[in-house]
Formats: sequence, C-alpha cells, structure tokens
Amino acid sequence: MKESVIFLAALIAVARAQQPTSPIPILRQSQEGPNPDGSYKWSYETGNGIAAEEEGHLKNAGAENEAMEAIGQFSYTDPEGNKIQLEYIANEDGFQPKGAHLPTPPPIPPEILKALEWNAAHPEEDNIDSRK
Repeated sequence: MKESVIFLAALIAVARAQQPTSPIPILRQSQEGPNPDGSYKWSYETGNGIAAEEEGHLKNAGAENEAMEAIGQFSYTDPEGNKIQLEYIANEDGFQPKGAHLPTPPPIPPEILKALEWNAAHPEEDNIDSRK
C-alpha cells in the first residue's frame, strides 16, 4: 500500500509539472473499501489523460505467510507527447513494475550464459569441500 501512495504522489507531480492554466476535471472516480477482509479498490481518470486504478487484498489470510497484495496500473502522457503506461503488482516479493518505457538489462553474453548453464548442470563442483 505504501507503493500506491508513492505512485499517486508521482502522478500528482507529473500533473503539476504540466502547469495547466485551468483546473483539470476529474472525469471518473470510484472507491470501494477498505472492506472487513482488508480488500479495497479505487480508480480515477482526469481530463488531461491521467488514469489510475488499483485493487488490493489479503493473501493467505490467517496463515503464517499472510501478506497484502496490490495490483494496479496508471497511464499519462509525458511532456514529449508519449503515452506512458505502467502495470504493477506489490506483495511479499516487493514492487514489480512492467512498462514499455522501463529500462531493461542488456542480454547476457553467450560465454557467461554458457558458464552459468554449466554451473547449473554441475552443482557438485560448487562445493569447495568436494574438490579435496
């Protein structure tokens, strides 16, 4: 839920950076919850093209690995006119964003990939004690 607040603040910052000359209307807004089971849902859309939605729920309620999970997305147009869209999930594994605009790591060089595959196929070689 903390991540949701951060993203909402980021969206507000983007909206303010565009410095509109008149108020931006809210075209659509809804909110459900928080419900007794901890679930919630919210969404909104503004007149300048910002849209966001999120829903959250308690995973594994009552179990030792109980955790909140939030799934959502938001979109807006950046100052250069590009449509930015981000989908995310936030849970016990952390915040996991997906978006075409996000940087991606370079591909693993073939030599390194071959070494990693060899290591995975020979786990006994990883044990220093087994070399003696």
